[in-house]
Amino acid sequence: MYIFVPYSRKMSKKTDIESRILDVSYRLFLKQGYKNTTMDDISQELAMSKKTLYKYFPGKLELLAASFDLLKTKLSIKVEALFENRHIPFTAKLKSFLSIVAADLAPINPELLEDLRDHAPEIWSELQDYVRDSAYLRFQKLIEEGIEKGQVAPNINKTMIVLVYASAIQSLIDPKFLAQFPFEMREKMNLNTSEIFDQTIQIIYQGILTDEAREEFQKS
Repeated sequence: MYIFVPYSRKMSKKTDIESRILDVSYRLFLKQGYKNTTMDDISQELAMSKKTLYKYFPGKLELLAASFDLLKTKLSIKVEALFENRHIPFTAKLKSFLSIVAADLAPINPELLEDLRDHAPEIWSELQDYVRDSAYLRFQKLIEEGIEKGQVAPNINKTMIVLVYASAIQSLIDPKFLAQFPFEMREKMNLNTSEIFDQTIQIIYQGILTDEAREEFQKS
């Protein structure tokens, strides 16, 4: 006897399985790195045959790309929702912005970033592009709001603020850039990806805010 299964239910089940695969894969990439994670590892962790796994994703690179695409999408949605909220004070948006981005970046360790650059250059390049786009499209929008509300010092060029932000973040998450400096210097920094982001932004913010906004930022 044939049992009809609605198309929407089939798609929902497929989406659920794909989400579970991406969640497990991403956790393994974070834990073991991209190079040291195999499709066997992923299928075993999922308690799924490799044949079934390949039905959903053709390979490890595609899994990694989809994992990062999902991360970027979630992050973009949260940041956009924050920026569009007109009821949140400017300095509170700064704090929330830091918390949102830091929470999503926290698990990404420098070893995985180095792995991306060396073994998945296409995805590394896309991540770099995302950082740049995030700076230009979102960070600039936030800076413009701060200028309009009189909480960002008007004598500072907003384009320069954005360029400093984008350059700092891109450089500080790039293992090749950090490798130029003495080991002792890098060891003393001892910051993970989210902490690098958080402290870079705070240094920039402390320098561009007006005295009143700086005081409000420190209290919030």
